[in-house]
Amino acid sequence: MSSSNENARATASAVPEAAGDLAGALDLLLADGALGVLRRFRPDGATLRLAASLARSPQAAAGQVALLGTELGRIAAGRSDIAPQRKDRRFADPAWTQNPLLKRAMQSYLATAQAAELMLATADLDWRDGERLRFVLANVIAAASPSNNPLLNPAGLKALVDTGGQSAVRGLRALVRDLATAPRVPAMVEPGAFEVGKDLAVTPGAVVYRTEMFELIQYTPVTERVGKFPLLIVPPMINKYYITDLAPGRSMSEYLVGQGHQVFAISWRNPDYRHKDWNLDSYGAAVCDALDVVRAITKAAKASICALCSGGIVSSMVAAHLSAVGQLDTVASLCLGVTVLDQTRAGTAGAMIDEATATAAMAASAARGYLDGRTLAEVFAWLRPDDLIWNYWVNNYLQGRPPPAFDILYWNADTTRLPAALHRDFIRLAVENALVQPDAAVMLGSPVGLSKVDSDAYVIAGIADHLCPWQSCYRTTQLLGGDVTFVLSTSGHIASMVNPPDNPKATFQVAAENPADPAHWLAGATTISGSWWPHYSAWLAERSGGTRRSKLKPGSKEFEALWPAPGTYVHDR
Repeated sequence: MSSSNENARATASAVPEAAGDLAGALDLLLADGALGVLRRFRPDGATLRLAASLARSPQAAAGQVALLGTELGRIAAGRSDIAPQRKDRRFADPAWTQNPLLKRAMQSYLATAQAAELMLATADLDWRDGERLRFVLANVIAAASPSNNPLLNPAGLKALVDTGGQSAVRGLRALVRDLATAPRVPAMVEPGAFEVGKDLAVTPGAVVYRTEMFELIQYTPVTERVGKFPLLIVPPMINKYYITDLAPGRSMSEYLVGQGHQVFAISWRNPDYRHKDWNLDSYGAAVCDALDVVRAITKAAKASICALCSGGIVSSMVAAHLSAVGQLDTVASLCLGVTVLDQTRAGTAGAMIDEATATAAMAASAARGYLDGRTLAEVFAWLRPDDLIWNYWVNNYLQGRPPPAFDILYWNADTTRLPAALHRDFIRLAVENALVQPDAAVMLGSPVGLSKVDSDAYVIAGIADHLCPWQSCYRTTQLLGGDVTFVLSTSGHIASMVNPPDNPKATFQVAAENPADPAHWLAGATTISGSWWPHYSAWLAERSGGTRRSKLKPGSKEFEALWPAPGTYVHDR
């Protein structure tokens, strides 16, 4: 058996990017966040349609069973060549190939999993049924891995011997703790691993405006001259705002301030039952309010918006409202990060929502008054079970080790609640796909027509983002009416946003034109080494109205600094 320390180092180096793909995906607002993820594992109509499809093609199913039987025979005889993929960290320990028993257990598992996946792939199912059943099958396959078995996992057994049984005691304590409160999944980061305001969200600034719904943070300029038109960052409504202000060197806000931009950020309040009636209009009005204050403080005619995930949905609707009332000229540019406006076949998340589920989910959140972000964290963990469930099962429980400290995962665990009315409105938007239909949705009394939003736009997506597939994000280029620059990062959902310039693995793709077919865009795109942050900063500077001398401190006579960043709402639990 290999050293458990070597396994831990391998896991620590590989997990952040995979886990970061899901961090922040809570804004997708799956109905399962209100109803619970376990309901997805119960047999339903999709299961019956799978059985009917296999019954119509018995020879294909029998063929897969026969091939599996043959392969299992070769495994038993020690003649099988089946092996895990090179990046499969579950079987990285040499014991999985050197120990005959462990090798046969691993190969039998891999062969059976492959046969099950092929059988589902050959079934004649529509997109929605296929996505739902792939979700269930992926979880069954992940759970069945012999690496999860405490009697087989070599790293767990070695930890048990090396610690004289203490690893089992620590693992059992961690299991009991994790099951006691939501989200009932293995902890991805220790609760005290970071401190907001000390380790995270430390870019200097001040709260310059506060309402019942949000605090507005202005970051302190660090350059002699700044762009005339400021930038307002609109974060998701679930999770804290500091995804754009993580640790120093990994903070987009810090980077943009250093490039001479005037940067403001909304920090949403963590709502409770008292705020159950806050809806799309409430948050849209808050964005409009923040824009007015930002322009008043900076004495600017215009301001740019950079909005992420669900914040991007609200901000695009606000832009449509401003267009309808003749005020879009106050928006210098619009940036949308990992935001899906067109819900047509929008990945696993879209497949999980149907009318009956949506109705039940809205009723559940209405009864409570909010949707708890911790339950959504559980839902999304099960969308990547190998990386976000069973990896930590082995580390935390079988090896009795604390999870590594990663800033993105700490932010991901720092969830907030979502008001019932906003949860309802987001689900209705998704089920009806209302934003692609002119005037089908309404924001602040104005019919939403995205084609009338003719401000320049910058749209970012992640090529490895399976929750907001980049093709779905790309369709925004066909909805907005202005000049749109589409940027495709190499990472996943949130890893594509936390993309500091010193990341040696970072690349992104851009193209001169935006054809209707995303595949055609990809074929004509150019790959650029490095982060997209400098690219966006330069793009933003061209739309910032020139430069002016910077002020020494945040605020103005009308809007004085109230207290230092990161403010108070970010600490609400």
